[in-house]
Amino acid sequence: MKDGGIIGFIGTGIMGAPMAKNLARAGFKVRAWNRSSSKTQALLEFGVETAPTAAEVAQDCDAVIIMLSDGPTCDHVLYETGDHGAPVLPAMKIGANLVVMSSIPVETARDQAEKATACGIGYLDAPVSGGEKGATDGTLAIMAGGEQTAFDALVPAFKAMGRPTRIGPAGTGQLAKLANQIIVGNTLATVAEALIFAKMGGADPAAVRAALLGGFADSTILQQHGERMCVGNWKPGGLSRYQLKDLRTAMAFAETINATLPVSELTTGLYEDTVSHGDGDKDQSAVYLELARLNGLI
Repeated sequence: MKDGGIIGFIGTGIMGAPMAKNLARAGFKVRAWNRSSSKTQALLEFGVETAPTAAEVAQDCDAVIIMLSDGPTCDHVLYETGDHGAPVLPAMKIGANLVVMSSIPVETARDQAEKATACGIGYLDAPVSGGEKGATDGTLAIMAGGEQTAFDALVPAFKAMGRPTRIGPAGTGQLAKLANQIIVGNTLATVAEALIFAKMGGADPAAVRAALLGGFADSTILQQHGERMCVGNWKPGGLSRYQLKDLRTAMAFAETINATLPVSELTTGLYEDTVSHGDGDKDQSAVYLELARLNGLI
C-alpha cells in the first residue's frame, strides 16, 4: 500500500489519535471512528475524516487498523453489532488488510487471523511499544505477526508510525508484545524499588537517577518513568490497569507453554495491588505508589 491509500482507523485514544495524525501527515487518506466522537472531531484539523460508525470507516479501505483497549472489545467491534454500529469485518472489501494494533492474547490474534482469511481479508497482529511519546513522535516499535505479503503491503503505513519488524506468523506479534510487557513491568517495579531504596537511605532519588543515566542501569524506563516517579507525575501515557491486563495475559499464556516466570508473578501481584488501591487509571509508573505504601511512605 503506497502513500495515498485509504486507511480506516478504529480507536483514537491516547495512542490511536497521534498514530492517525502521523498517517495523515504521511499522505494517507485516513477515516476514523471512536466511541467518544469528540476524540475523532479533534483530528479533523489534521486531515483525518470521520464516520458515524466503525463499519462505515471500514468500507472501501485498503487497510483497517484497530487500536482498542483489549481482545474482547476488538472481537465485539469486528464481529458483532453494538454502539459502534454493524460489525467491521463483513464491511471490509475483499483483499483489504485488517491490522490489529491493540495488545490482545496470542490465541485471540490467531482466531482473528482465521476469521479474516475466511473472508478474503489479510491479517496482521501488530501491537506497539513506546507509549504516548512514541506514538506522537512516530517512533513506535511495531511488532507484527502475519503473512509476509500483508506485512510488505503495510510497511509504508507502519513507517509513518514507527519501526516495524515482522516476527513471524499470526500471533507472534502479540507474543513479542507480551515479552515486551514483561520487561517493561518488571523494570518499572525495579526502578521504583531502587528509587525508594535510595530515598529511605537518605539520598535524593532525583540525584540518584541522574547519576545512573549513561551507566549499565540506564534505560528508557529509568529516563522517562524514573523522572515521573521522582516528581510524582502520574498523568497516564499508559494506564496501570492496561499494564496489569498485559501481565495477566502473559502469565496466562505462560501456563499454556509450561513456563515458570517467578519475577513476573511478583510484578503482576504488585500491579494487582496498585489497581486495587485505586491507581489503575494512573500511569503505569504508579507501581511506585504501591511500593511506597508497602514501605510506609504514604
